[in-house]
Amino acid sequence: MAAATMNAAHHTRLPLVDALRGFAVAQMIVYHFIYDLNHFGWLQLAMTREQPWVGWRTAIVTQFLLLVGVSLVLRLARKPGWRDFWLRWAQVAAAAALVSLGSWLMFGPRFIYMGILHFIAVALILARLLAPLREFNFALAAVAFAAWWLARDPANNGFPAHLLGFVTVKPRTEDYVPLFPWIAAVLAGLGLGSLWQRRGFALSPIWQRLNADPPRLLLLFGSWSLTVYLVHQPILIGLLWLGRRLSRRAGGT
Repeated sequence: MAAATMNAAHHTRLPLVDALRGFAVAQMIVYHFIYDLNHFGWLQLAMTREQPWVGWRTAIVTQFLLLVGVSLVLRLARKPGWRDFWLRWAQVAAAAALVSLGSWLMFGPRFIYMGILHFIAVALILARLLAPLREFNFALAAVAFAAWWLARDPANNGFPAHLLGFVTVKPRTEDYVPLFPWIAAVLAGLGLGSLWQRRGFALSPIWQRLNADPPRLLLLFGSWSLTVYLVHQPILIGLLWLGRRLSRRAGGT
């Protein structure tokens, strides 16, 4: 069966991409639920230091950031102007500011100042400038990752140098997604999106089926990923806090 061609210029969203993003969001929610159980003392896990937790977090972030690059190519194919870009960027930047405020209220000095949304706000600008390089972004991704691998040094562990990511020790913050090595994932996503665009955004039969009938929950998560990201932790933490209060009250009666 011949692959179907998706004309991105006539599609506001591609269900396949939203479903894949939703899959990453679903993993994130499960990961954060386990993390919150750990935070409330119901589990005892070294999630920031031990496997498989570190590897799983890396996989989730990589999925998100690859799709940032792919999605930018799709969006530029339909809306190449800067005005649309800046409107979307402003949403991400505002959400990052909310995350910083909320995490400061909850974690104090461990608040999030370079988490995934902060990174995406920076990476989107770089990716928008580099998008015309198309598949050459694969080479830039390799260079970015190699630079991070080779240039890590204890001298970079302090602020503000650690924002770049060339560190040997993770800073004391609840989420840390520095520019390097993660910009490599976004650049690789740009390269993948450019290859896909050269094929007219064609879909093989298996991807056609997923695009035609994606799981509804994943489609919902992926279509509203920014909103879900902002609200899922307050909901989870609120429910767990309430559960702990009720369990303590029941234990005291």
